[in-house]
Amino acid sequence: MSLACFQPSCNLLASCFAFFFLVLIQTKTATSAVIMSTRNHHNNYHHSRPMLQSNQSTCALFVGAWVRDESYPLYESSNCPTIIDAEFNCQMYGRPDSEYLKYRWQPLNCELPRFNGLEFLLKMRGKSIMFVGDSLGRNQWESLICMISSSVPRTSTQMSRGDPFSFFKFLDYDATISFYKAPYLVDIDLVQGKRVLRLEEISGNANAWRNADVLVFNTGHWWNHKGSLQG
Repeated sequence: MSLACFQPSCNLLASCFAFFFLVLIQTKTATSAVIMSTRNHHNNYHHSRPMLQSNQSTCALFVGAWVRDESYPLYESSNCPTIIDAEFNCQMYGRPDSEYLKYRWQPLNCELPRFNGLEFLLKMRGKSIMFVGDSLGRNQWESLICMISSSVPRTSTQMSRGDPFSFFKFLDYDATISFYKAPYLVDIDLVQGKRVLRLEEISGNANAWRNADVLVFNTGHWWNHKGSLQG
């Protein structure tokens, strides 16, 4: 996946947030293991047919399909220009179609409520959410901020961008959403002029995220790069 495809205005990602944070906030969880297999028809992912290989007694959030929803997108990237990095904005770069914005995640055996930024802030009042990882995590950080901001456009906010740490705070709710750049998650040492990954150690990076209430990790994109493309 190229960097230009990490697109905050894409509501596939927005829908992911809608059910991901429901897992964190609500108590509704699956009680048995689920294995999903999909059958792709002509590369149309919304036609994938999930199949359960074990009994499921409650809502299976991670088994389902992408379905078209004309009420989407949850926000317009043009209304969130100060948040979204230019390289993440496919619409600004001239992508002519917008149909990909009109899909939401539909679990197999339950209905998800539409993401509500105000309700999210009320539930996360006084708490901190931190994304840790590479540019995909940064993209998710920006997308969540835009999703919330579309629900509370007049609330007071504070933002700071830096490297490796950036944050956005909804002041009226004392809720902070931050991003910490750590593409490999593990610590990196300089040995004889070379940067060496310490696979058994995260204490250096972990100091930055130790006090977060909710952590969202991602890594993997840079691990297989060679030569001048190494991170």
